[in-house]
Amino acid sequence: MNSLMGDTMQIAIMGAGAVGSYYGALLARAGHAVTLIGRAAHVEAIQSNGLTLETSSGRETLRVTASQEIDALKDAELVLFCVKSTDTETAGALMASVLSDTAVVLSLQNGVDNADRLAEVLDREVVPVVVYAAVAMPGPGHVRHHGGGELALGASTVSASLVRLFQDAGMAATTADDVTGMLWTKLVINCAWNAVSAITRQPYGALMAIDGLREMVMTVTGECRAVAQACGVVLPEDLEHSTLMIAETMAGQRSSMAQDLARKRQGEIEHLNGFIVRKAKVHDIDVPVNHSLLVLVRALEQGHRNVDIACR
Repeated sequence: MNSLMGDTMQIAIMGAGAVGSYYGALLARAGHAVTLIGRAAHVEAIQSNGLTLETSSGRETLRVTASQEIDALKDAELVLFCVKSTDTETAGALMASVLSDTAVVLSLQNGVDNADRLAEVLDREVVPVVVYAAVAMPGPGHVRHHGGGELALGASTVSASLVRLFQDAGMAATTADDVTGMLWTKLVINCAWNAVSAITRQPYGALMAIDGLREMVMTVTGECRAVAQACGVVLPEDLEHSTLMIAETMAGQRSSMAQDLARKRQGEIEHLNGFIVRKAKVHDIDVPVNHSLLVLVRALEQGHRNVDIACR
Protein backbone atom coordinates (compact mmCIF):
# COMPACT_ATOMS: atom_id res chain seq x y z
CA MET A 1 0.00 0.00 0.00
CA ASN A 2 2.18 2.81 -1.31
CA SER A 3 -0.47 5.37 -0.43
CA LEU A 4 0.38 4.84 3.25
CA MET A 5 3.65 6.57 2.54
CA GLY A 6 2.00 9.97 2.36
CA ASP A 7 0.05 10.18 -0.91
CA THR A 8 -3.60 11.16 -0.92
CA MET A 9 -5.64 8.37 0.63
CA GLN A 10 -9.25 7.31 0.65
CA ILE A 11 -10.02 7.42 4.37
CA ALA A 12 -13.31 6.49 6.02
CA ILE A 13 -14.38 7.30 9.57
CA MET A 14 -16.78 4.64 10.85
CA GLY A 15 -18.87 6.08 13.66
CA ALA A 16 -18.08 9.75 13.14
CA GLY A 17 -18.93 11.38 16.43
CA ALA A 18 -16.70 13.95 18.11
CA VAL A 19 -13.47 11.92 18.02
CA GLY A 20 -13.93 10.61 14.48
CA SER A 21 -15.00 13.99 13.14
CA TYR A 22 -12.00 15.72 14.72
CA TYR A 23 -9.44 13.39 13.20
CA GLY A 24 -11.40 13.27 9.95
CA ALA A 25 -11.25 17.05 9.78
CA LEU A 26 -7.47 17.10 10.27
CA LEU A 27 -6.98 14.44 7.60
CA ALA A 28 -9.26 16.29 5.17
CA ARG A 29 -7.38 19.51 5.82
CA ALA A 30 -4.18 17.65 4.91
CA GLY A 31 -5.67 16.81 1.50
CA HIS A 32 -6.96 13.28 2.00
CA ALA A 33 -10.33 12.15 0.64
CA VAL A 34 -12.30 11.67 3.84
CA THR A 35 -15.73 10.08 4.20
CA LEU A 36 -17.57 10.36 7.53
CA ILE A 37 -20.16 7.70 8.32
CA GLY A 38 -22.41 8.79 11.15
CA ARG A 39 -25.84 9.73 12.45
CA ALA A 40 -28.46 11.34 10.24
CA ALA A 41 -28.42 14.86 11.71
CA HIS A 42 -24.61 15.08 11.61
CA VAL A 43 -24.44 13.74 8.06
CA GLU A 44 -27.17 16.08 6.80
CA ALA A 45 -25.48 19.11 8.37
CA ILE A 46 -22.14 18.23 6.76
CA GLN A 47 -23.75 17.62 3.38
CA SER A 48 -25.43 21.05 3.56
CA ASN A 49 -22.77 23.22 5.17
CA GLY A 50 -19.53 21.23 5.50
CA LEU A 51 -17.81 20.16 8.71
CA THR A 52 -16.97 22.98 11.11
CA LEU A 53 -13.77 22.47 13.10
CA GLU A 54 -13.32 24.75 16.11
CA THR A 55 -9.97 24.94 17.90
CA SER A 56 -8.07 27.49 19.97
CA SER A 57 -6.82 28.89 16.65
CA GLY A 58 -10.32 29.66 15.39
CA ARG A 59 -12.98 28.07 13.21
CA GLU A 60 -12.81 26.65 9.72
CA THR A 61 -15.20 24.72 7.52
CA LEU A 62 -14.01 21.68 5.62
CA ARG A 63 -15.69 19.94 2.74
CA VAL A 64 -15.84 16.22 3.40
CA THR A 65 -18.09 13.45 2.16
CA ALA A 66 -20.67 12.26 4.70
CA SER A 67 -23.01 9.31 4.55
CA GLN A 68 -25.29 7.12 6.65
CA GLU A 69 -24.71 4.15 4.33
CA ILE A 70 -22.21 1.41 5.09
CA ASP A 71 -21.49 1.10 1.34
CA ALA A 72 -19.55 4.36 1.63
CA LEU A 73 -16.71 2.25 3.08
CA LYS A 74 -16.14 0.18 -0.05
CA ASP A 75 -13.33 2.28 -1.54
CA ALA A 76 -11.61 3.04 1.75
CA GLU A 77 -7.89 2.29 2.01
CA LEU A 78 -7.85 3.25 5.68
CA VAL A 79 -10.71 3.03 8.18
CA LEU A 80 -10.72 4.80 11.54
CA PHE A 81 -13.20 2.81 13.62
CA CYS A 82 -14.65 5.21 16.19
CA VAL A 83 -17.82 3.37 17.17
CA LYS A 84 -18.89 3.16 20.84
CA SER A 85 -17.63 -0.01 22.53
CA THR A 86 -21.16 -1.31 22.97
CA ASP A 87 -21.62 -1.44 19.18
CA THR A 88 -18.28 -2.94 18.15
CA GLU A 89 -19.58 -6.31 16.98
CA THR A 90 -22.71 -4.92 15.35
CA ALA A 91 -20.84 -2.27 13.38
CA GLY A 92 -18.06 -4.70 12.55
CA ALA A 93 -20.53 -7.19 11.07
CA LEU A 94 -21.97 -4.46 8.85
CA MET A 95 -18.49 -3.54 7.63
CA ALA A 96 -17.30 -7.08 6.98
CA SER A 97 -18.91 -7.59 3.58
CA VAL A 98 -18.07 -4.09 2.32
CA LEU A 99 -14.41 -3.55 3.17
CA SER A 100 -11.70 -3.97 0.57
CA ASP A 101 -9.38 -6.90 1.23
CA THR A 102 -6.47 -4.48 1.49
CA ALA A 103 -8.13 -1.87 3.73
CA VAL A 104 -6.29 -1.09 6.97
CA VAL A 105 -8.49 -0.80 10.05
CA LEU A 106 -7.63 1.15 13.20
CA SER A 107 -9.63 1.03 16.43
CA LEU A 108 -9.77 4.48 18.08
CA GLN A 109 -12.02 3.35 20.92
CA ASN A 110 -12.16 3.42 24.70
CA GLY A 111 -11.63 0.20 26.61
CA VAL A 112 -8.91 -2.41 26.23
CA ASP A 113 -10.40 -5.20 24.12
CA ASN A 114 -12.15 -3.51 21.19
CA ALA A 115 -9.43 -4.15 18.61
CA ASP A 116 -9.46 -7.87 19.41
CA ARG A 117 -13.26 -8.02 19.33
CA LEU A 118 -13.39 -6.19 16.00
CA ALA A 119 -10.60 -8.32 14.50
CA GLU A 120 -12.58 -11.45 15.33
CA VAL A 121 -15.66 -10.13 13.55
CA LEU A 122 -13.73 -8.87 10.50
CA ASP A 123 -11.31 -11.80 10.38
CA ARG A 124 -8.40 -9.41 9.77
CA GLU A 125 -5.84 -7.47 11.75
CA VAL A 126 -7.11 -4.40 13.57
CA VAL A 127 -4.54 -1.97 14.96
CA PRO A 128 -5.38 -0.63 18.45
CA VAL A 129 -4.87 3.11 18.87
CA VAL A 130 -4.77 5.01 22.15
CA VAL A 131 -6.45 8.41 21.75
CA TYR A 132 -5.74 11.39 23.99
CA ALA A 133 -8.14 14.06 22.76
CA ALA A 134 -10.71 16.23 24.51
CA VAL A 135 -13.33 16.97 21.88
CA ALA A 136 -17.06 17.57 21.79
CA MET A 137 -19.85 18.22 19.33
CA PRO A 138 -21.78 21.41 20.14
CA GLY A 139 -24.20 20.47 17.37
CA PRO A 140 -24.52 18.52 14.12
CA GLY A 141 -21.74 19.27 11.67
CA HIS A 142 -19.64 21.00 14.33
CA VAL A 143 -16.71 19.55 16.31
CA ARG A 144 -14.89 21.49 19.03
CA HIS A 145 -11.35 20.67 20.22
CA HIS A 146 -10.67 21.32 23.93
CA GLY A 147 -7.17 19.88 24.18
CA GLY A 148 -4.83 17.01 23.44
CA GLY A 149 -5.05 15.00 20.25
CA GLU A 150 -2.12 12.59 20.54
CA LEU A 151 -2.37 9.12 19.00
CA ALA A 152 -0.35 6.04 19.99
CA LEU A 153 -0.56 3.13 17.55
CA GLY A 154 -0.03 -0.49 18.43
CA ALA A 155 2.59 -2.51 16.56
CA SER A 156 1.79 -3.66 13.03
CA THR A 157 3.46 -3.81 9.63
CA VAL A 158 1.87 -0.48 8.66
CA SER A 159 2.07 1.44 11.95
CA ALA A 160 5.25 3.35 11.14
CA SER A 161 3.82 4.49 7.78
CA LEU A 162 0.56 5.52 9.44
CA VAL A 163 2.41 7.50 12.10
CA ARG A 164 4.13 9.47 9.35
CA LEU A 165 0.79 10.00 7.59
CA PHE A 166 -0.79 11.34 10.79
CA GLN A 167 2.21 13.52 11.58
CA ASP A 168 2.06 14.99 8.08
CA ALA A 169 -1.56 15.90 8.88
CA GLY A 170 -0.44 17.85 11.94
CA MET A 171 -1.14 15.20 14.57
CA ALA A 172 1.13 14.09 17.40
CA ALA A 173 1.39 10.37 16.63
CA THR A 174 3.76 7.66 17.80
CA THR A 175 4.02 3.89 17.87
CA ALA A 176 3.55 2.23 21.26
CA ASP A 177 5.85 -0.49 22.57
CA ASP A 178 3.24 -1.48 25.17
CA VAL A 179 -0.14 -0.52 23.73
CA THR A 180 -1.94 -2.84 26.16
CA GLY A 181 -0.47 -0.99 29.12
CA MET A 182 -1.38 2.34 27.56
CA LEU A 183 -4.95 1.21 26.89
CA TRP A 184 -5.26 0.08 30.51
CA THR A 185 -3.82 3.39 31.72
CA LYS A 186 -6.42 5.29 29.75
CA LEU A 187 -9.11 2.88 30.98
CA VAL A 188 -8.23 3.65 34.59
CA ILE A 189 -8.35 7.40 33.99
CA ASN A 190 -11.71 7.02 32.27
CA CYS A 191 -13.01 4.92 35.16
CA ALA A 192 -11.96 7.60 37.60
CA TRP A 193 -13.57 10.53 35.77
CA ASN A 194 -16.16 9.58 33.15
CA ALA A 195 -18.94 8.27 35.36
CA VAL A 196 -18.49 11.01 37.98
CA SER A 197 -18.70 13.69 35.29
CA ALA A 198 -21.75 11.97 33.79
CA ILE A 199 -23.62 11.60 37.09
CA THR A 200 -22.93 15.18 38.25
CA ARG A 201 -23.02 16.77 34.76
CA GLN A 202 -19.90 18.69 35.75
CA PRO A 203 -16.58 19.26 33.96
CA TYR A 204 -13.45 17.80 35.49
CA GLY A 205 -12.10 21.06 36.90
CA ALA A 206 -15.28 21.91 38.79
CA LEU A 207 -15.43 18.43 40.29
CA MET A 208 -12.12 18.90 42.10
CA ALA A 209 -13.66 21.68 44.19
CA ILE A 210 -16.05 19.16 45.78
CA ASP A 211 -14.99 17.99 49.22
CA GLY A 212 -14.07 14.31 49.10
CA LEU A 213 -13.95 14.03 45.30
CA ARG A 214 -10.16 13.76 45.18
CA GLU A 215 -10.25 10.87 47.62
CA MET A 216 -12.95 9.13 45.61
CA VAL A 217 -10.95 9.44 42.38
CA MET A 218 -7.94 7.97 44.15
CA THR A 219 -10.02 5.10 45.51
CA VAL A 220 -11.32 4.24 42.03
CA THR A 221 -7.77 4.39 40.68
CA GLY A 222 -6.52 2.11 43.45
CA GLU A 223 -9.24 -0.44 42.78
CA CYS A 224 -8.37 -0.44 39.08
CA ARG A 225 -4.68 -0.81 39.82
CA ALA A 226 -5.37 -3.91 41.91
CA VAL A 227 -7.40 -5.45 39.08
CA ALA A 228 -4.76 -4.59 36.48
CA GLN A 229 -2.07 -6.22 38.60
CA ALA A 230 -4.19 -9.37 38.93
CA CYS A 231 -4.53 -9.38 35.11
CA GLY A 232 -0.76 -9.17 34.68
CA VAL A 233 -0.78 -5.55 33.51
CA VAL A 234 1.88 -3.15 34.81
CA LEU A 235 0.59 0.39 35.18
CA PRO A 236 2.78 3.51 35.47
CA GLU A 237 3.97 4.38 38.96
CA ASP A 238 2.74 7.95 38.53
CA LEU A 239 -0.76 6.96 37.36
CA GLU A 240 -2.48 8.47 40.40
CA HIS A 241 -0.79 11.80 39.70
CA SER A 242 -1.68 11.61 35.98
CA THR A 243 -5.28 10.86 36.85
CA LEU A 244 -5.58 13.88 39.12
CA MET A 245 -3.89 16.11 36.53
CA ILE A 246 -6.84 15.58 34.18
CA ALA A 247 -8.74 18.09 36.32
CA GLU A 248 -6.15 20.71 35.33
CA THR A 249 -5.27 19.79 31.76
CA MET A 250 -8.93 19.24 30.75
CA ALA A 251 -10.62 21.43 33.34
CA GLY A 252 -13.48 22.54 31.08
CA GLN A 253 -14.19 19.12 29.59
CA ARG A 254 -17.21 16.98 30.42
CA SER A 255 -16.72 13.28 29.81
CA SER A 256 -17.99 11.56 26.69
CA MET A 257 -20.30 9.60 28.99
CA ALA A 258 -21.75 12.87 30.28
CA GLN A 259 -22.33 13.97 26.68
CA ASP A 260 -24.03 10.64 25.91
CA LEU A 261 -26.35 10.93 28.91
CA ALA A 262 -27.19 14.52 28.03
CA ARG A 263 -28.32 13.28 24.62
CA LYS A 264 -30.16 10.32 26.22
CA ARG A 265 -27.87 7.83 24.52
CA GLN A 266 -26.30 4.71 25.93
CA GLY A 267 -22.71 5.30 27.02
CA GLU A 268 -19.73 3.01 27.58
CA ILE A 269 -20.03 2.34 31.31
CA GLU A 270 -20.13 -1.44 30.75
CA HIS A 271 -16.75 -1.28 29.00
CA LEU A 272 -15.14 1.05 31.55
CA ASN A 273 -16.12 0.60 35.22
CA GLY A 274 -18.20 -2.43 34.21
CA PHE A 275 -15.11 -4.06 32.69
CA ILE A 276 -13.22 -3.51 35.95
CA VAL A 277 -16.10 -4.97 37.97
CA ARG A 278 -16.23 -8.10 35.80
CA LYS A 279 -12.47 -8.64 35.91
CA ALA A 280 -12.46 -8.02 39.68
CA LYS A 281 -15.06 -10.74 40.15
CA VAL A 282 -12.90 -13.24 38.25
CA HIS A 283 -9.97 -12.49 40.57
CA ASP A 284 -12.07 -12.16 43.76
CA ILE A 285 -11.16 -8.50 44.27
CA ASP A 286 -13.44 -5.99 45.99
CA VAL A 287 -14.12 -2.83 43.90
CA PRO A 288 -17.06 -1.16 45.68
CA VAL A 289 -16.65 2.35 44.26
CA ASN A 290 -16.34 1.15 40.67
CA HIS A 291 -19.41 -1.01 41.28
CA SER A 292 -21.37 1.93 42.71
CA LEU A 293 -20.52 4.14 39.72
CA LEU A 294 -21.54 1.33 37.36
CA VAL A 295 -24.94 0.89 39.06
CA LEU A 296 -25.65 4.64 39.22
CA VAL A 297 -24.94 5.17 35.51
CA ARG A 298 -27.02 2.10 34.66
CA ALA A 299 -29.88 3.68 36.61
CA LEU A 300 -29.55 6.96 34.72
CA GLU A 301 -29.47 5.16 31.38
CA GLN A 302 -32.52 3.11 32.35
CA GLY A 303 -34.35 6.30 33.25
CA HIS A 304 -33.58 7.67 29.79
CA ARG A 305 -34.84 4.50 28.15
CA ASN A 306 -38.06 4.81 30.11
CA VAL A 307 -38.44 8.43 28.98
CA ASP A 308 -37.84 7.41 25.36
CA ILE A 309 -40.54 4.74 25.55
CA ALA A 310 -42.97 7.12 27.23
CA CYS A 311 -42.53 9.73 24.48
CA ARG A 312 -43.37 7.39 21.60
